[in-house]
Amino acid sequence: MPEYPEGAALNRQHQPNPSAAPVQRLRVRYAKRGRLRFTSHRDIARTFERALRRAGVPMAYSQGFNPHPKVSWANAAPTGVASEAEYVEVQVVEEVEPEALRAALDAALPPGLDILEIVQSGGGNLPERIDASRWRIELPGVSPDRLEFAVAALLSATSVEVERLTKDGKRLLDVRPALVSAQVDGHSSDAGHDAPGLSQPCGILMTVVRQTTPTVRPDDVLSALRVVADLVPPVPAKATRMAQGRLEDDGNLVDPLSPDRVTED
Repeated sequence: MPEYPEGAALNRQHQPNPSAAPVQRLRVRYAKRGRLRFTSHRDIARTFERALRRAGVPMAYSQGFNPHPKVSWANAAPTGVASEAEYVEVQVVEEVEPEALRAALDAALPPGLDILEIVQSGGGNLPERIDASRWRIELPGVSPDRLEFAVAALLSATSVEVERLTKDGKRLLDVRPALVSAQVDGHSSDAGHDAPGLSQPCGILMTVVRQTTPTVRPDDVLSALRVVADLVPPVPAKATRMAQGRLEDDGNLVDPLSPDRVTED
């Protein structure tokens, strides 16, 4: 397997044949931070594909009249939401060293899209390893006590329907079945300093949400808090996905890349 200097283009000099069969699948965990959280998934996908070309990654392509690089996304976060745990899989026609690819691809992406880890696939289906997400939701101007009251009301309910605006109009969505756990961060009283110009306390909600169809998003959880407890933050909340993975019986999430790391060892 060839190795490349950190930050350098991968295998550009070999000019691999993009129509060749894939010889390696690589799974990428990346973060979406800062202003990039307001970028749509479509734009992120385009940026990612441009970065793959810029880094000289020997990508495999689909066949047909309009071939596309073989890039598969898993449960992308919605627009306006930050994330520390986004996943994508790429297929290449020549083997590359994962850490060299991580460095080169990270250098080719704009600040805010940060490549955290790349591992070689050990087989199986990546999306099947993801059935829940852990979210951190900051609510500036909402005291922890007020948030705890609202969360208790939400957890005690058996059904909480909220309205979501879709391209086909408004639809009702029951949030409660997807909500695995929810608790207020014990250190949230100091979090208000993270919000510019805001000296009030900031409640922080940590919640695990099961992946359902349709997907329950952080804004749906906030709408549910408004329904059950009339909780409306005075300024927009900030949501960050902290982890994704397979949900265990005890409520913990199994890292979707764990089996691949075991295979590499």
